Amino acid sequence: MENRSHALIAGLFVIILSLAIVAISLWFGGNTTARNHYLVVSNESVTGLNPQAAVHFRGVNIGKVEAIYFDQETTHQILIDISIDENIKLSKNVFARLGYQGVTGLAYLQLNDDGTTSDALESDARIPMHRSLLDQMAGSGQDILSNMNELIKQTHQLLSEQNQTQVSNILMNIEKATSHLDHIFQKSQQSIESFSGFTTETKQVLTHLDQLLLEIHQITIKMNQQGGVIDSLSQTAEAFADTAPKLHKVSDGIIKSTQSMNRTLRQLEEHPQSLLFGRPPQLAGPGEDGFVSPGK
Repeated sequence: MENRSHALIAGLFVIILSLAIVAISLWFGGNTTARNHYLVVSNESVTGLNPQAAVHFRGVNIGKVEAIYFDQETTHQILIDISIDENIKLSKNVFARLGYQGVTGLAYLQLNDDGTTSDALESDARIPMHRSLLDQMAGSGQDILSNMNELIKQTHQLLSEQNQTQVSNILMNIEKATSHLDHIFQKSQQSIESFSGFTTETKQVLTHLDQLLLEIHQITIKMNQQGGVIDSLSQTAEAFADTAPKLHKVSDGIIKSTQSMNRTLRQLEEHPQSLLFGRPPQLAGPGEDGFVSPGK
């Protein structure tokens, strides 16, 4: 009976001691800090993030991740339940990103805001998740690879045999056109030089022409002066106008004298004896005394 009593007492002591240790552990290790809960909404993968992961705000540890699960209403969204110190006041424009601890692959939640508003965020509100720098680099890398692949395909198409032949023909045509342009440029240069000489000669001709016009102008002034050539011609024309009637009368007299002389010479030619014996008597005409008919 005594052994059983000692065993019962020892068992009770162990149980009571264990309960005391657990109570003391809970007393000293329990977190008595009041916390606010928020839901972080992510449309991207949250690889490396686990429950009990730290939550930082501008680099300061302010809480932890309580749970991670899918949204029942929108299955492509991931909800992350976080609890943070109630003394930390988050603004309404706060957002979350994944941060990584060195090369371990373990992630933590990084909260931040742009500082444009000071309105406090209510508890149990939703916080949007932005893509992390690593995700952005991965997305950009994927875009770069896609663009590089497309560029390689286009380059391969560009460097096909048919395109190479066309490019070669284009280069040959460009070379021919360049040679032709050089020939045209040389001819243009010669034409420009000839035109330059022609311009010089034209300038000299214009200089002489200016001198000639100046001399003609001076001659015109002298001709228009009183007593000049035009004035003398005008006076001569007036004198000729006065003399013209007299010349007309003289010419009429000369004409009449010439006609008389012609008649006289004709009579002398027909009757030269008239020069000694005078003019012969005229024969009687028809109806006059002494008229003799030619038929008798």
